[in-house]
Amino acid sequence: MQELGRASGAHGEVVLRRRGAVTELIVDGVFAMDDVDTSTERALATEALRRCTGDALRVLVGGLGLGWTAATVLADPRVTEADVVELQPALVGWAGEGLLPGLPVLPDRLRLRTADVADALAGSPGRWDAVLLDVDNGPAFLVHETNAGLYAEPGLSTALAALRPGGVLAIWSADPAPELADRLAALPGAADVEHLVLPVDRDGRRFDYAVVVARRAG
Repeated sequence: MQELGRASGAHGEVVLRRRGAVTELIVDGVFAMDDVDTSTERALATEALRRCTGDALRVLVGGLGLGWTAATVLADPRVTEADVVELQPALVGWAGEGLLPGLPVLPDRLRLRTADVADALAGSPGRWDAVLLDVDNGPAFLVHETNAGLYAEPGLSTALAALRPGGVLAIWSADPAPELADRLAALPGAADVEHLVLPVDRDGRRFDYAVVVARRAG
């Protein structure tokens, strides 16, 4: 196993390592992700963007990870602005060094910044055509306990308010999260809520991941 980077900060330790051909990310002692199968991270972007209309799309991605979601966003030629908000400054630095497999180079349309996505959402009402959240292993398996507010009614309302009317919110989860979809559907201003279960086969086992999507009404 090759360690590519290790850093400690206000939000714990983050480790980037490579095991053979697989890159892994460990955040504050919690396994966050690897790139054995990146289909669901990419689906987070494709499912949101295929629901977006028009051109010159602005997209906010909460959570950089290994870069696969951001790369998929940038593969859509309609996207003119992709803003990725990442809590861990080390990850942003490693992206600049070309260490993330999903983003070996950083396109001009991509803006990386170190911040809490909750603050970014609260500070940009009505700005985005799509907001993609992949900051935890899902609402039931938090990387940081402080992220719980993102999945509560006030946090979801703030995320919806950050969208332009008709914009799309998409949230990734390592497990099915029907209760999250129900919570979204009950919010004023939410429309077309869907809970997408995405099966993945790894090492002869089936894992059910999920993406919850919703549209801002109006």
